[in-house]
Amino acid sequence: MEHRRSTRSLLLILPLILAAGLASCSRTQSTVSAQRPDATVTVSPLPAAVASSTNTIAASTTGTTTPADPSTVATAAEGSTTTEAPTTTAAAPETTVADAPPPTLPSNVHKADWAPQEIQAVGSRSGASTAALQQRLIDLGFWVPPPDGKYGFATTQAVMAFQKYAGLPANGRVDSDTAFALTFFSEKAHGTANAGTMVEVDKAKQLLFIVVDGQTLWAFNTSTGSGIAYSAINHNDPTITETGDAQTPNGLYKTTRERSTGWWDGDLGSIYRPKYFNGGIAVHGMTNVPNHPASHGCVRVSVPAMDFIWDSNLVPLRTMVWVHS
Repeated sequence: MEHRRSTRSLLLILPLILAAGLASCSRTQSTVSAQRPDATVTVSPLPAAVASSTNTIAASTTGTTTPADPSTVATAAEGSTTTEAPTTTAAAPETTVADAPPPTLPSNVHKADWAPQEIQAVGSRSGASTAALQQRLIDLGFWVPPPDGKYGFATTQAVMAFQKYAGLPANGRVDSDTAFALTFFSEKAHGTANAGTMVEVDKAKQLLFIVVDGQTLWAFNTSTGSGIAYSAINHNDPTITETGDAQTPNGLYKTTRERSTGWWDGDLGSIYRPKYFNGGIAVHGMTNVPNHPASHGCVRVSVPAMDFIWDSNLVPLRTMVWVHS
């Protein structure tokens, strides 16, 4: 058991080591130790399966950034000149890892402290430990209502969003792996965009981010178009048969119309408080938001999340919506 917990801990302490300017660790390294005031964690070699699913600050420090308008990309200036360094006989000073400056994090990446107390593997049970879990999700940028200790739909959705972000199986329940990751996760949730104000829909991660002035405010679980062809009777006109391939197209859009209250009968079913951004495609609330693409093309979030988006005026009309994969 100790060996298993030690292996998993590298998922979260490795970014802290990298951010401190240490050299990259080989997966064949025998041990890595990280110190905190009240504990010493010794880590065994990192399995490839764990390494491939790790989502860390280090992975986001590659220098790739997104401009305010994600449709434009700056190109390198041509015609640059270089000056040959003067010849010298003096030996170059030796440099060490300690001399190297710490890496600069992208502007939209913010480190997070470890949880003040260990998050418990509550499964989907309610109680005081669930209230601590809810506060930890909020601290990491995954939206959930104010902590009340009740493990309801909104908490399930927030846990699922965290699991997707961290590369864990997204079942919406806090097992031992999820509890360990929540305890020691070292960054706040963020999308790809590091400039501008927008709704960012990441189809690859199946997450929705609210970005304001380049900073991610909240992350939500989402479900986009399934990509599966469908044929269904129009709910508003039974003489019409709707067909399509359930796609949520990539691109830049703006919200153009909305329905502010309650459920509305769309052509393919009822949707909750929709904000349309691409014809009949909308961000809207739904009672079923699974861990995979499942919609006819719309961008689903939970009903409580949609109420929060409306009540906080996070997506007014003409807000940019960036869909990418």
